[in-house]
Amino acid sequence: MKREIITIDEEKCDGCGVCIPACAEGALQLVDGKARLVKESYCDGLGACLNECPRGAITMEEREADAFKEEEVKVNLKGKRKPVNSLPCGCPSTKEQNWKVTRDKEAINAPSLLSHWPVKLNLVSPGAPYFRGEELVVAADCGPFAYGSFHQDFLNERAVVIGCPKFDDLEFYQEKLTEVLKNSGIQKVIVVRMEVPCCSGWLTVVRNAVSSSGRKIAIEEKIIGIQGEILASKGDK
Repeated sequence: MKREIITIDEEKCDGCGVCIPACAEGALQLVDGKARLVKESYCDGLGACLNECPRGAITMEEREADAFKEEEVKVNLKGKRKPVNSLPCGCPSTKEQNWKVTRDKEAINAPSLLSHWPVKLNLVSPGAPYFRGEELVVAADCGPFAYGSFHQDFLNERAVVIGCPKFDDLEFYQEKLTEVLKNSGIQKVIVVRMEVPCCSGWLTVVRNAVSSSGRKIAIEEKIIGIQGEILASKGDK
């Protein structure tokens, strides 16, 4: 039958995985570092994933395709749970690497600059008093481990929330962050994320939350390499 169904441009797709949680039917997976439509009958053709792709790699097209089958989707979703030792197939963030580190014992005795608790975005209260400052750091879970001067460079007189855009619920994060921004005096959000493609979802979440908050808030992005260096610093106009 001929119907509306998604298509993915492999040249544009960078394997960030942001589209996957947007598909309630489980029709998308990362395969060999790219998002793939795993089965035509899983796609309902509504295109909920389209606006989630930061690269614009997903579009709709009308073509011959298997009909959407809700019962197949239910079976597919029921079997989605993976063993705890499984890794996402093909994602660049799972590539094992190691390197030598120069350790300076004198340099590690710096005091903590964390000024509040909790820090996980899914645990914080949107109306918490520590969101009354001018700047908020939204960081990937791995960032403070990769970047040695995280406290000194990012936490001084700033609130922080952390999460993982690959494994956590991005829709929930967006809603929570929207409430935080609505109820605060925050004028700038600093997104601190890792260089791996799946981490780019943080910037999309923050941009959508700022838009939904109805406030004019500046956004700055810091991209950290897996060996701890800042690879890029960008600001939204």
